[in-house]
Amino acid sequence: MTGLLVSLLLVGVIAVILRWQRPAWYWMTFGVTFAALRVAVRYTSVMDACGLTVPPARWRLSLARMANRPVPESRAPRILRLRPTRTGLVLRLKLRPGQDAFDVASATDRLRHSFGMYGVTSRELHSGVVELRMTGYDVLRRVQMPAKTDHAPMRIPVALREDGSVHYRDYRAVPHGLTLGATESGKSVYQRNLVAGLASHDVALVGIDCKQGVELFPLARRFSALADNPDTALELLETLVQHMGDVYQLIRAAQRITVDVPDADIAADIWDLPADMRPTPVVVLVDEVAELALFATKDEEKRRDRIVTALVRLAQLGRAAGIYLEICGQRFGSELGKGITMLRAQLTGRTAHRVNDESSANMAFGDIAPDAVLAAIQIPTDVPGIAVSGDSTGGWTRIRAPHTSLRQAVNICNRHADRTPDVPALAAFRPAVAPLPSAAAPLAKTAPATA
Repeated sequence: MTGLLVSLLLVGVIAVILRWQRPAWYWMTFGVTFAALRVAVRYTSVMDACGLTVPPARWRLSLARMANRPVPESRAPRILRLRPTRTGLVLRLKLRPGQDAFDVASATDRLRHSFGMYGVTSRELHSGVVELRMTGYDVLRRVQMPAKTDHAPMRIPVALREDGSVHYRDYRAVPHGLTLGATESGKSVYQRNLVAGLASHDVALVGIDCKQGVELFPLARRFSALADNPDTALELLETLVQHMGDVYQLIRAAQRITVDVPDADIAADIWDLPADMRPTPVVVLVDEVAELALFATKDEEKRRDRIVTALVRLAQLGRAAGIYLEICGQRFGSELGKGITMLRAQLTGRTAHRVNDESSANMAFGDIAPDAVLAAIQIPTDVPGIAVSGDSTGGWTRIRAPHTSLRQAVNICNRHADRTPDVPALAAFRPAVAPLPSAAAPLAKTAPATA
């Protein structure tokens, strides 16, 4: 008996230590069992208390009266599946007649308290079926990306969402994106994760870093073109516009609009072309867009107008040619001059790290998800990397990218340097870098980055 008590005490101590020091381990060992039991035991009473039940059908009431039996209780949504995950539980519900997915979404905070979970989010899978994703701990406090993620062309896992799922940057679904964030908000780490994820894909990376290249030039071995000042950026962007026209000519020549060609095989963008004819897709990363839009003289104003015009043309026409924009900055609004709001309208994906004022958050979400503005300005300063991500559908979620040091990003880019494509149109802008050391003399982990 004494041995059993000692064992139980030891297990309790281990559970307490894991809960505070390693919440992910605690969840996988103890938390998932306790949470599943709470949901199973409390489900009916919680749904009734949250107003997610419906009265019994009239035929059931009639049968109860004829049989002189008690009145049937109100019915809660039927549980289709309860599935544990590495971060929480997934509860799939079949709604009763008269219920709506909005009713469940508006009750998520009450469900979180009632089931003793850290967070609850709701989404409608299809008519009458709602999925509740419940997290058992703060998954954004210490981000741990899953070992296995979905692999698809131009689809990059860059962060973890607050519901425990992986946040992907899918360029084929959302061609152009805008990333905002104040100094020390985690914007650079997010960008490093993006470059590190793209490094292993067959894609040409084009960087514009007007901070003399301090952010992107350490990763130069994986870039097909780099510009570190507005003058070079203008030449590079206008070259990309010309390259876009050449790609469209290629698509026109290979559209194969003949009677014997199936409708699905008619080419309208580069992804409809055969693999041996398909041009290399291009991702353009602009590190600080305000440096391209500010001017002090008449000559700089003319240069600025040409830069913004080129960016707007790439944003409006570049998707079918396989050219995707990733615009980053601390502020992005009409104060940057004409053409900026036209450019912002084409940037479907929006990500906002910590911002210092409400107007900055409005620049990102004011026109697509007004309720995300409040979430963006409430990001605390002591957790860099937390961001709010949304798109033109109005949906948004909190995300956090795993911390990737500059050394780690450099090593990844150097490892995939052989995948850097030679795009003839961009050859003049290819960064000049020293050759990699031979295999007999590997890079030291503490060696400074060479670009």
